[in-house]
This record gives sequence, C-alpha cells and structure tokens, in this order.
Amino acid sequence: MPGEGRQDITMKYLVESPHTKEECLKELDGIAAEGSDVLGKFNWACKSGEHTGYAILEAKDEEAARSFVPEGVRGKARVHPVNTFTSMDIEQLHRA
Repeated sequence: MPGEGRQDITMKYLVESPHTKEECLKELDGIAAEGSDVLGKFNWACKSGEHTGYAILEAKDEEAARSFVPEGVRGKARVHPVNTFTSMDIEQLHRA
C-alpha cells in the first residue's frame, strides 16, 4: 500500500535545552525520569556554568524531538534538523 511505513521515517535533530541554575535539578530529574536511554542521549554544560542540555535525537518531526525535553522548560528548547555529509555529498555541492 502506498505510504505504508512512512510513520517510521525519522530525522535527526539537535535539541538544545537551556535552563536556569534554579531549574537545573528539575530539568535533570525530568530527563532522568524518561529513562536511562533518554538521559544517555543528552550532554550537559551545566558544570561550566552554561545551563544547557544538548542531544542528537532521532524523531519523526520537530514536535516529537521537542517532547524529550521536560514540559517545564520545553518552551525554551531549540530544535534544529541536522544531517551528515559524505565526501561525495561535498563534491556534489561544489559542482552545483
């Protein structure tokens, strides 16, 4: 059937979840509550004073990627679609 399986198509997103020092533990608890697999996808700059979590996630769309961020700080999250390039991709870009 045409389109069957399309809901399984995912893209990669860079998710940035900035939060304040005061929100930090709540943010960490919220991500940890999602399970160790989700917690393991995030890297944190909090110890350096920049209270932001970073993750590369696979999701069906931007909204689904944003849903990994705890609701209390979700509105501040930035979600960027990202991709990788091969050497061949770069060569083709030079020719375009």
